[in-house]
Amino acid sequence: MMFKKQVQSILLGFAIWFCLLVGIGQNPTIAATFTETELISSERMQILPETNLKSGVDSFLTSIPAGYYTIPNVEELKSFLKNHQTVLVDVREASEYRSGHIPNAINIPLRTLSHNLNQIPRDRPVVLYCSSGYRSAMGVMTLHLLNYENVHGFPPSFVAWKTAGEAIASR
Repeated sequence: MMFKKQVQSILLGFAIWFCLLVGIGQNPTIAATFTETELISSERMQILPETNLKSGVDSFLTSIPAGYYTIPNVEELKSFLKNHQTVLVDVREASEYRSGHIPNAINIPLRTLSHNLNQIPRDRPVVLYCSSGYRSAMGVMTLHLLNYENVHGFPPSFVAWKTAGEAIASR
């Protein structure tokens, strides 16, 4: 039962992310196809007032504290890595990882994260990064939904690391 609830939470998180990505209220038919398996006629489709949905999402997003589970810059990441037994996870695709990554990072592409939980410890800090911050944010959210309390994102991501002139490893 607990696993089913966790899966539902993850799916809800991705649904919210998708709605924010494509723009809430732009095409209610798209949203409906994700929840209905049969064709939906326009008479049967019930659309929530856009303002209620937007205000609910806005209320949720504004309640998130600034810096929520994030490491804001390269210097703080370096300090975090030095002072903790941190597991650094690159959630980019394998080809991106091979072309260059932060030294000592392991590669677990975001789309395979749930299949590789055995590589993500619960008893040590974990930092996720990608190339722009989007995938690492989704990974942090996913792991928090799976009851990981020790996960942080590095939103400046690999681009900031590289721009700062820090060491880059490749395989």
